[in-house]
Amino acid sequence: MDKTIAVPQYVLNIVDDSKPEDWHQHSNGKGWVYKTATVKESAYLHPTSIVYGNAQVYGNARVYGNARVYGAAWVYGDARVYGAARVYGAARVYGNAWVYGNAWVSGNAWEFPVPYIQGSRHALTLCSLTQIAIGCHVHDISHWTEHFKAIGRSEGYAKEQIEEYGEHIAYLAKIAARIQANKAKESK
Repeated sequence: MDKTIAVPQYVLNIVDDSKPEDWHQHSNGKGWVYKTATVKESAYLHPTSIVYGNAQVYGNARVYGNARVYGAAWVYGDARVYGAARVYGAARVYGNAWVYGNAWVSGNAWEFPVPYIQGSRHALTLCSLTQIAIGCHVHDISHWTEHFKAIGRSEGYAKEQIEEYGEHIAYLAKIAARIQANKAKESK
């Protein structure tokens, strides 16, 4: 007999305007997974752990306690994330790595929140000053700028969605360029 548990309010509050149908419990451990995230059956999610954004958890990875994995982060291999730890941005935790306590791991150290846009199909994350993650694709900004139409068509995006994502990419590219320019000024 499968017991379905109502999505707790603290889980719904993680993603703005999320609804119970946007979340499901992972079959191995019953942790919470948002509709845009991917958690393979071989991974384990403790009942109080949360995975959202475009995060991916796979292999024999384990996420315990109140840990969160989000953004475009990947946790895989035999990696362990537990306690109040956070793995986000374009971070990769793999092999036999353990992240625990109050540790926060991100792909590139940001001095402010990672720029993130929820598009009509997939979220976009400026995961470094040179890369954007859209869905499960991570490419250099120049690659997205040149190939977003072809990638959109291959992913089944409608013409309007391709135009939308082109605008999002241009906006994130502008943010990255502004940050790089500011860093260059500061280093002088």
